[in-house]
Amino acid sequence: MTDTFTHKCPNCGGPLLFDPKDQKFHCEYCLSIFTEEEVTAYENAQRDAHLEDDSTQLNKEELTFTAESQVDQMTDEEKSSFKEATGANENAEDSLEGVMEIFNCPSCGAQIVTEATTAATYCYYCHNPVVLSGRLSGQFLPEKVLPFAVEKEEAIEKFLAWTKKKWFIPKDFFNKEQIDKLTGVYFPYWVVNAEVDGQMNALGTTIRIWRIGDIEYTETKQFDVERQGKIAFKELIKNALSKNVQQKMVEAVQPFQIDKAVPFKSQYLAGFQAEKRDIEYEAIKNTVESELNDYSESLLRDTASGYTTLTNLRTDISLESEKNQYMLLPIWLVTYRSNEQSKKVYYYAMNGQTGKVSGILPISYKRLGLFTFGIFAVLLAIFLIGGWFM
Repeated sequence: MTDTFTHKCPNCGGPLLFDPKDQKFHCEYCLSIFTEEEVTAYENAQRDAHLEDDSTQLNKEELTFTAESQVDQMTDEEKSSFKEATGANENAEDSLEGVMEIFNCPSCGAQIVTEATTAATYCYYCHNPVVLSGRLSGQFLPEKVLPFAVEKEEAIEKFLAWTKKKWFIPKDFFNKEQIDKLTGVYFPYWVVNAEVDGQMNALGTTIRIWRIGDIEYTETKQFDVERQGKIAFKELIKNALSKNVQQKMVEAVQPFQIDKAVPFKSQYLAGFQAEKRDIEYEAIKNTVESELNDYSESLLRDTASGYTTLTNLRTDISLESEKNQYMLLPIWLVTYRSNEQSKKVYYYAMNGQTGKVSGILPISYKRLGLFTFGIFAVLLAIFLIGGWFM
């Protein structure tokens, strides 16, 4: 069973939201502020009280429907909104029907539509943050989470500053509705640390040419080149979500300061969306080890500089240790669907910790055409005026 719950304010019972600015939890109703330790202590006390009194046990029921009944209960507008919120494409209705699940909001009782990998979201009706605890428990429990450090207002400022430096962007890209789509999402990743023993042998050749008078001299020297040592790899980040279509863009906002990650607590998800992994480490283990092998060979070759040629290259790479951790990392995302016939979707990402940005922005060909026409008109005027005076 997947329980849905909202972290409640110990003073008034209102929903708590995590504030990246001060790394504390805020209640928008009574304006109280709590640390993670205070929220955890309060929730543990509440849980213990419910366990002692059977009459007050929580009765939370998971509402799971077949894909066919889920789709029948959704309007076309709701389907469209859901696909936009989850990044599904225009032709993905068959796929959509297979992954949707419906739960009850613990605050207002309304039905919440989610994908199978969604672990935290908002209620579309009361807008309270909701955590689906069963999806981040057991084998799917993250070991650590890297909390957001960039708040939404700051992310919007950086977003606008970045876009305004670009030319020919559609005007509706800057409107309030578009900016409000900026969403904080915790994406699942495997973070790998490894140690490698490496050895390289090669034949290095150096050639020196000089001239004295009319005579040219060439000196060729050959060396047996050997390199060996231990290589440590830290914080190799690998995607753990198959539907992460903007993965290349997310890679562009690295690095993350993994040393600031904290032991996972669901409180940090309050006010953000979150996804659970659907890619197991065993599925990418061979790819990771191949990358480690390639990186090690490249590093060993780089140490053999100063030779004109390096031939008969032989390497022996041995993986001594490998440790992986399942983490949630913070990303601010904006999606924009073009008004053109192609309806192309553009993605913008920001590192939720450092503020580093990445993305491909849309181009308004109408504005580009007007600009080009303006330049042509100015050049034509200059030519005509120059010709008149001549």
